[in-house]
Amino acid sequence: MSNPGMLDTLRCVAGRDLLAALRRRADVVTTLIFFVIVASLFPLGVGPETAMLRMMGPGVVWVAALLASMLALGRLFASDYADGTLEQLALAPQPLSMLVLAKIVTHWLASGLPLVVVAPLLGFQFDLDADALLILLASLLLGTPTLSLIGAIGAALTLGLRGGGALLSLLVLPLYVPVLIFGAGAVEAGAAGLGAAAHLSLLGALLLIALVFAPWATAVALRIAVE
Repeated sequence: MSNPGMLDTLRCVAGRDLLAALRRRADVVTTLIFFVIVASLFPLGVGPETAMLRMMGPGVVWVAALLASMLALGRLFASDYADGTLEQLALAPQPLSMLVLAKIVTHWLASGLPLVVVAPLLGFQFDLDADALLILLASLLLGTPTLSLIGAIGAALTLGLRGGGALLSLLVLPLYVPVLIFGAGAVEAGAAGLGAAAHLSLLGALLLIALVFAPWATAVALRIAVE
């Protein structure tokens, strides 16, 4: 049975981060606006040809979601590092990896989940049908948490570094490529009649791998940053 102290601590960390996110609603709105603008620029640039929009739509929405999720990574640990909270978490009796996982989940709820909710509305710009929109929604639900988990490693590695934002992008973008390929490929395979199950299964496998390794790797990087 789980340790009640562990559950109370995780609940406290998650509640604190959610409250902080509610107080910084402008950050969430900024991420959403960025997502909408990036996804909306492509139809304006390539023209109104329906077939082309339908073909490029899944990839465009996925790239926009990927870039928007990166925009939110910088604040994942920055405030805790600045006010000393990160040091207290590192000294807590609970495993730091579990506390990190609670922070990553909360960060996804505040910045990743809104992108998932808005994405089907953006899909209408690309004339995606109902089946394609459902597959897009499923792929984002599986893929965006993986982006947050991978991004947390990069955020921890670049914590406190001058020019860390650019370095963070260079670190995580190559690791995001498989998620992008399988996420956009799921919608394209479904539209081609090949079925999206294989791509969604691979996205699920990537999420499970990230859930196992990313919190541990992030915790190690954070301990290095606070020492």
